[in-house]
Amino acid sequence: MKKTYLILLLMALTLSSCFDDLDDSPATTQDINDFVYRGMNIFYLYKYNVQELETNLSQTSNYNSYLNSYSSPETFFESLIYQRETVDKFSWITNNYIALEQQLNSGTNLSNGLEFNFYYEPGSNTNVFAIIRLVLNNSEASSQGLQRGQIIHAVNGTELTANNISSLFNQNNYTLNFADYNDNGTPENNDDFIEPNNTSVSLSKTVYTENPVYKTEIIDVNGENLGYLAYNSFTPDFNTQLNNAFATFQANNVQHLVLDLRYNPGGSVNSATLLGSMVTGQFNSDVFAKLNYNADLQANNTVYNFSNSFNGTSINNLNLDKVYVLTSGSSASASEMIINSLQSYIDVVQIGSSTTGKSQASITIYDSPDYLSRSEANPTHTYAMQPLVAITVNTNDEQVPSTGLTPNIEVIEDPKNYGVLGHENEPLLAAAIADILGTGRTAPSSFEKAKPISTRINLSPFEDNMHISPEDIK
Repeated sequence: MKKTYLILLLMALTLSSCFDDLDDSPATTQDINDFVYRGMNIFYLYKYNVQELETNLSQTSNYNSYLNSYSSPETFFESLIYQRETVDKFSWITNNYIALEQQLNSGTNLSNGLEFNFYYEPGSNTNVFAIIRLVLNNSEASSQGLQRGQIIHAVNGTELTANNISSLFNQNNYTLNFADYNDNGTPENNDDFIEPNNTSVSLSKTVYTENPVYKTEIIDVNGENLGYLAYNSFTPDFNTQLNNAFATFQANNVQHLVLDLRYNPGGSVNSATLLGSMVTGQFNSDVFAKLNYNADLQANNTVYNFSNSFNGTSINNLNLDKVYVLTSGSSASASEMIINSLQSYIDVVQIGSSTTGKSQASITIYDSPDYLSRSEANPTHTYAMQPLVAITVNTNDEQVPSTGLTPNIEVIEDPKNYGVLGHENEPLLAAAIADILGTGRTAPSSFEKAKPISTRINLSPFEDNMHISPEDIK
């Protein structure tokens, strides 16, 4: 255990309530608020930007009154967040760490298997339509034959607006009412409209575990093999499946690689390091990325190195010196880390639209003596926190800008032509193939600037993050 963390941990143990005296009584709000404060006071990346944390109120006489001034752990946690709207958009607290662990480690949550993009209807700034962007494999949606690119104008018969899409789509059971996109026979989009087609499908969300290795393809490009991988989350339990995908690429002598991360909101830093190692292979033991903690935890700063193995298994690497990465505004965290870290070593061509802009990593904080041990967590409640605790940078100490990573080739998904993921005519993949062939791009459609409305609807409760394991901070 690193020296700085040990000193802070001893302080925490000295100041914390005695775990030996726990009984079966449920934890009070004050108890949980106390855990929240002490955990944030040690680990929070922006500790010294928050006055209540910087001054360590736990050592003051009015500490209990301070804790009791907040009626819930959620509101108390929120009071400790630094500039929620502009800086820390991503820390969160949960009252169910079991569900949190299932999502972070194995990709398990409630889902019907659909993800959406949302757009304003042509000529409107209130009415909205949804497009299915992903139908997850082996899900209820896939069993009902739903397909990427289908348009929804209403849910349970209620027309979609900017104000109701969250409440309608976050239900566990609903009926989708479908429509067609009518371009009115003209190339302009100002006279287009969404036309209901009187078809519908009812869906229910169930417990679902997503294999993030969504799709792989081998495509012949002028006599050379291109490997295509749609990868939707950096989920540790599926690292073997990711490695198996690269075994297929190896066996087919893939000379070009397209990573489709357009719907990947992030995940495990370790999984991202493995993916970077699979793409390359010639940089074994070199620095892939670094984690930098708050001023009190600098001795815990961590380096992630390219590797040729994991868990005793050889990594299937391609030794490439160039890779194409497809992105959108939904690409975040570990997805951005892949681009930022690899571009220090090889040519990375980013195609699509700008990414989210998130370089911070989080860790699960439990109400346990060392705040990292799930097995020793306080049994009287299931609260845990996932605060930002570190900044990720590449080997040159460059972090992802808060405005996101800008593509080398901009292609924004067109509601009139989503295409089939992995098909050579799908617009983003087609742009990569055109760049390989040196033929350039076709002219953009008239709808190219119609970016999706930003929503949280596609995200399960614990996505949109980059997380690390306790071993990385000990």
